[in-house]
Amino acid sequence: MAVEQTQDGRVGSRIGAYTNFWKKDPKKEQDGDTKNRLDSYAEVVNGYYDGATQLYEFGWAQSFHFSRFYKGEAFLASLARHEHYLSAQMNLRPGMRVLDVGCGVGGPAREIAQFSDAHITGLNNNDFQIQRARKYALKAGLENQVEFVKGDFMKLSEQFGENYFDAVYAIEATVHAPSWEGVYSEIFKVLKPGGVFGVYEWCMTDDWDASNPEHKALAHQIELGNGIPEMRPLRLAREALQKVGFEIEHEDDLAARPDPIPWYYPLEGDIFKAQTFWDYLTVWRMSWSGKFVSHNFVWLMEFLGVVPSGTYEVGESLKIAAESLVKGGQTKLFTPMYLVINRKPKN
Repeated sequence: MAVEQTQDGRVGSRIGAYTNFWKKDPKKEQDGDTKNRLDSYAEVVNGYYDGATQLYEFGWAQSFHFSRFYKGEAFLASLARHEHYLSAQMNLRPGMRVLDVGCGVGGPAREIAQFSDAHITGLNNNDFQIQRARKYALKAGLENQVEFVKGDFMKLSEQFGENYFDAVYAIEATVHAPSWEGVYSEIFKVLKPGGVFGVYEWCMTDDWDASNPEHKALAHQIELGNGIPEMRPLRLAREALQKVGFEIEHEDDLAARPDPIPWYYPLEGDIFKAQTFWDYLTVWRMSWSGKFVSHNFVWLMEFLGVVPSGTYEVGESLKIAAESLVKGGQTKLFTPMYLVINRKPKN
């Protein structure tokens, strides 16, 4: 059945259908609901990001990920450092052909391209985000160093062929895959022998217990609030990487570091915790008054037809996202930055 796609690439029907993939009450969730989300992962993810992308850019930045903070460090500087750290850990260099899996609107791809002088190909299955990523790359004068293509990360080898890239990275993106084995195996195939894969993975930590109703409810809220078909524990990510053939060279849950300023502090909405003057606005947007203003503004824009129908409801799910991620961080049951540096064997 044909879908109505707006000129900017968004599809209103899938935005409106997004929250229907979950039961509002976690206690009513069944295995069939999870299976439906996994089978329909492309619709789940696209419905979410069609509605949430501009809200992300307004409330966060053009790099859709978390990061660690030093005292006094500006929010945007922290995001860039997180990207530089991954690039340095992977030893990305000039002339390398690198794939960014799940590139969003291209913030990390542009930053890493400038930091490493590598050529970055950003892959995304969302037309709206690809259009925006290309526009931003052109504005930054990086159109010859960074390119963005539409594709399914579960079919990378079909699109690029095997042994194509020198390196691949994914920043908080492969959690959207229906299975880690599936997406990691595709990444393994497109890497050249000896190539490196670096990932910041979203996981429930090993302290998370699926049989605990409160733990299960937390995972459910993280899924609903962030467009994730199924949250899985960290150990399964490690096992999946090894199962598909990667050699793990380094792993570190950066969220477990004893940082005085937690990675989730901007989500708390406490303006007194802002690190710099300019960060007050970012933190305020997540405060009760900031969310009140922004979400009512989105409601008005949807009412006037400026944004697609369903955008407001997706925006409401972002409130669930913020609350659940802060709780996950405080309880150490969730991490958005399980860092793993992997190598494809040369033979």
